[in-house]
Amino acid sequence: MIAYVSIGTNDRAAARRFYLAVLPALGYALEERSDGLSFTQPAPPGHAFPPPDFYVKTPFDGQPASTGNGTMVAFEAANRAQVRDLHAAGLAAGGRDEGAPGYREAYGPRFFVAYLRDPDGNKLALFSANDDERRSDDEGFVNPTANLVTNVTNVTNPATPAATPSTSEG
Repeated sequence: MIAYVSIGTNDRAAARRFYLAVLPALGYALEERSDGLSFTQPAPPGHAFPPPDFYVKTPFDGQPASTGNGTMVAFEAANRAQVRDLHAAGLAAGGRDEGAPGYREAYGPRFFVAYLRDPDGNKLALFSANDDERRSDDEGFVNPTANLVTNVTNVTNPATPAATPSTSEG
């Protein structure tokens, strides 16, 4: 079982604003400490352990925080409306769009997801796999290649272009 997930930040105030726009609606409470932001949930009824804590902190080694290539944290929402609302709230709080809310053909008819990055560039997914909200035949899929990035910059050194294009999705 995963006990916690920790990501780095270089701007605690921007991270606080962003995550307070998204996580409380998912049941997370913020405890601010001298070493960073701690978002926690109580254990659900009938469960011995709570869901994993989510920490946002400046790196312990004193070096600048950086994002991991291929690293993403996913948060489950109650339904499609909440995915849309939280994606919009994250964007309004300084986040960057990485994939509009919608179904992805590769993930099947139940998986409704949106992607965004926090102000430090950490990638998040907000998803719902609610059985009551299966994709209907008249709803299309989001095309992940529609957001194909052709001029990617190196996250560690923004002046250095990356060698290959990538999609911004999953």
